[in-house]
Amino acid sequence: MKKTVIAFLIFFIHLNAPVFGQTPQVPRIIEFAGITLKLNEAARKDIQADVDAQYRSASHFQVKLDRVNLYLPIVERVLREEGVPEDFKFLVIQESSLISDAVSTSNAVGFWQFKKGTAEEVFLRVDNEVDERKSIVSATRGAARYLKKHQKYLDNWATTLVSYQMGLGGARRYYDDKYKGHRSMDITRGTYWYLKKFLAHKIAYQAQLGKMVSNGDYLHEYSIKGPTNLKAVAKTLGVSENHLKEYNKWCLKGNIPGDKTYTITYIVKGIVPERPLLASNPPSTNNAGLLASSTNASGFPKITGNLGNAKQANQIKINGIKGIIAISNNQSELAIQAGISEGKLRRVNDLKAADPIQPGAYYYTKNKKSKAKTPEHVVQPGETLWEISQRYGIRKHSLMAKNRIYKDEQLLPGMVLRLRKYYKKDESIKRVKLSPVPVQGTEPRNEPRTQPSPQPAQQRVEVSTPKKDPVPTIPKETKEAYQEYQVKPGDTLYSISRAFAVTVEELRRWNNIGEDNLLSVGQKLEIRK
Repeated sequence: MKKTVIAFLIFFIHLNAPVFGQTPQVPRIIEFAGITLKLNEAARKDIQADVDAQYRSASHFQVKLDRVNLYLPIVERVLREEGVPEDFKFLVIQESSLISDAVSTSNAVGFWQFKKGTAEEVFLRVDNEVDERKSIVSATRGAARYLKKHQKYLDNWATTLVSYQMGLGGARRYYDDKYKGHRSMDITRGTYWYLKKFLAHKIAYQAQLGKMVSNGDYLHEYSIKGPTNLKAVAKTLGVSENHLKEYNKWCLKGNIPGDKTYTITYIVKGIVPERPLLASNPPSTNNAGLLASSTNASGFPKITGNLGNAKQANQIKINGIKGIIAISNNQSELAIQAGISEGKLRRVNDLKAADPIQPGAYYYTKNKKSKAKTPEHVVQPGETLWEISQRYGIRKHSLMAKNRIYKDEQLLPGMVLRLRKYYKKDESIKRVKLSPVPVQGTEPRNEPRTQPSPQPAQQRVEVSTPKKDPVPTIPKETKEAYQEYQVKPGDTLYSISRAFAVTVEELRRWNNIGEDNLLSVGQKLEIRK
C-alpha cells in the first residue's frame, strides 16, 4: 500500500513539475501602462499567492493558456488600434478566462463581462439576433471605448482599471483624485483587491504569451457584411457550419445582419499570418499584375543637430525626434548613455527586453510619431516592420494598424505601406514591381574596404566589421566574369543568394566574409557568374 501511494505521489509530482517549476515570482516593482507600481512585501505575498493558484493545476492551466494564446493576438491588435495600453489584455483573462459565453452572477456576459445597458453605451449590438459581447473583436473594442472614457476623467490607467469593476463614479469616490496624473503608485495590502488580482494575472501569463497553442490551432479572422448566414460563410471558408457556430456565439441564430461589418473567427491548423488581410482579398504573392516600379523617398532617416556629438544625449534629432548614436551593444548601457530609463528606451524604440543594441546605430530618446513625413514606403526584400518604423520615426503599432499587417511574415517585396493614411477595410494593399538590381562595373575590385558611416537603427541588417587589409586579388587563372551588388537596408546573405541563384557559402568565399555572415549597408559584393 505504501509503495502504491509513494508511486502515485512521484507520478503526480512528475506530471506537475513543469508547471510548478515555471511559476513566476512577483517582483517588487511592476511596470503597468506607463506607471511604476512599487509593491511592499505584504502586497507582494498577496499577489504571489494568486499567481501560485493559477499554476496549481497543470491541466487547468494548460487549457486556459491555450485560450489565452488563441485569442490574445486579436485583443492586442484591437487595443493598439484603439490607443489603449496593451497591458489591459490581461484584464480579459481576469474577467472571463476568455470564455465567449461566460455569464456572471450579476448577469454580465461575454469576453469582457458587459451588462446589456453598458454594452449598448459602447455601441455593441445586443438583441435576439446578435450579442456582440460574445465577439472577441467587438467586445474588445467596446472595452477599449469604456476604458478610454474613464481615463479622460481619472488620468491614471491603474485607477481606470479599477473603474472597470466599480464604475467611474465608484472609482472617483474611492480615490478622490488622489492618483490623478501620477505615474508611480505604492501597492500595499490595503490596495483595492481588483488591481492586485489583475497584477497576479499579468505576472502569471505574460511569460507564457506567444507560444503555440498545444494542439496547433490558430484563430483566423474574416470580415463580412451581410445579410448572409453562417452556413454560406462556412462553405466559402471550407469549414463546417458547426465550427463557425462554436467560435462565433455572438451570431445567435446563425444569421449575419447587413447593418455593419462583422468579424467571423475560425480555427486554422498550422502556422498562418498572425493577423491577415481581409480573407477575401489577400495580397498577391507573385509579380503578375503588379503596378509599375516605384522608389522610396530619399534622405530617411533625416538627421539634424550637432552631428559631431551624436553619441551624447540631446545633441541630434532623427526625423525631428531627439535621438542618439549607440556606443554599446546592450540596452542598460544605452539607457545610461541617453540619460533615460531602460523602460523608456524600449518603449520609444519598440524594443523588447531581449533585443540587442547595434553600436553605431541611431536610436530614439523621445516618442516616435503616429505619422511619418512621407506618405508611403515600398517594402524591400528582408525588411521588417521594426526597421521601417525606425527609418521614418513612426510608431510600430501605428504602422501596423495603418496597413493591417501585424507580423513580418506578412510583408511582401513591393508592398506599398502607408505611413500617413490608413488602408480601408475593403481596400487591398498595393504592390509594385521592384527595380532590378543594378550591375555596377565588370572589373575586379582590388581596393580596401572602408568603414561605413554610422547606420540608423532601422538599417540594422547585418553590419560588417571593417577590414584593414585589401581584398585579395583573384589569381589570373581563376578569374571569372562577375558583377557587383551594393547591399541595401534589409539585405541578408540569404536573401541576396536567392536573388542571384547562388549559395550563401559562395557569397562568403567570393567576398572574404567571415563565419558571422556580417554585412554593412552600402557594402559592394562580388557576384560571379
